[in-house]
Amino acid sequence: MHDCKKVLVVIHTQVYGMRIKDLLVLFHGDLRVSVVFTVAPHAFNDGTERVLAALGGTVLPWQCAIATEFDLILTAGSQGMEQLRGPLVRVSHGAGHISLSRPADGPARAIGSLSRSYLTWDGKLVPRALALAHRADLDTLADNCPEALPIAEVVGDGGYDRLAAGLPHRDAYRQALGLAADERFVLICSTWGRGSAFHRLDSLLPRLLTELPGRQYRTALMVHPNVFSGHGSWQVRSWLGSATDGRLALIAPGADWQPLLIAADFIIGDHGSVTLYGALTGAPILLAQYPYRQVNQASPAALLARTAPALSPTRPLPEQLAYAAEQYRPQEYTAIADLITSEPGAFNRNMRRLLYRILELGEPAHRPETEPLALPKRLDAKEA
Repeated sequence: MHDCKKVLVVIHTQVYGMRIKDLLVLFHGDLRVSVVFTVAPHAFNDGTERVLAALGGTVLPWQCAIATEFDLILTAGSQGMEQLRGPLVRVSHGAGHISLSRPADGPARAIGSLSRSYLTWDGKLVPRALALAHRADLDTLADNCPEALPIAEVVGDGGYDRLAAGLPHRDAYRQALGLAADERFVLICSTWGRGSAFHRLDSLLPRLLTELPGRQYRTALMVHPNVFSGHGSWQVRSWLGSATDGRLALIAPGADWQPLLIAADFIIGDHGSVTLYGALTGAPILLAQYPYRQVNQASPAALLARTAPALSPTRPLPEQLAYAAEQYRPQEYTAIADLITSEPGAFNRNMRRLLYRILELGEPAHRPETEPLALPKRLDAKEA
């Protein structure tokens, strides 16, 4: 099409790509907008090709992308963004601004994605706009990079909104997964790094395989795609050994995590975003790992760690799941989920307004769509 506004979607990792993918519905049907994609340099690039193949979009080589002027650039990452040409909008790649900057970055531990090192280059702000999920994020930004306050806009959290919209369809997701009505589905969620649940899998895995009766429980392990990117699927499966031979389903790194989270009867997790989103589902949560020195103590993930029971190495796992269910207080977890977004249900509306303002276009004359969650594949231990 002639005279289209040119939009560049920058994908650093599979997780960032899946996050950005949810924004593309905001451009559906608009003949005034042309979208292309590029893969930015990143240590965990592996897996981005699967996201792009599923989208079927035009992919520009990085060197071509940085040599081209765009009307809008969308990214969830920071690496290389100073090289791009055009107004750039940064969105979060997860929930709750959980992680602190690395100790190597300096003695003053900043909130990683809201720190100067992620938002500036040579002392100048790089993004044109910074999309935030919660009004409280403005206070966090003021402490970490106050010069970015004028470009910050509270739009909400798209992951929260899609998850909330999927909650009424729990029975359909469970049926698609092949779960019987009387089976209790235990979902193990792990982020990546030394503080993750996966890093402690040597102690957790035998318990999952030996302590949960197979006729009563179904278990699945959802590992952060960066683990697969860093080590490869073969290595991950090799570490799990025979566990995935019919006893523990290993979820593919590109699978949509939201229907699985909704279908779960219990969640065993860590400080990652997926575990945090679990506070919205009504499932009791057990924390297998919580690296408090790596976590922003003002984040909702830290509040979850102060609320959810911690997995004990000495008590039987069924007993601990029963205890988590007994102690579950919905109002406490609702309060945690409320800290993920201060604009529940409004992300698409607010985000489209922001993007079209930067594009200098009037918004399409219809309410922005919310894509429904697709039915998950049947649980299969050999999926990943």
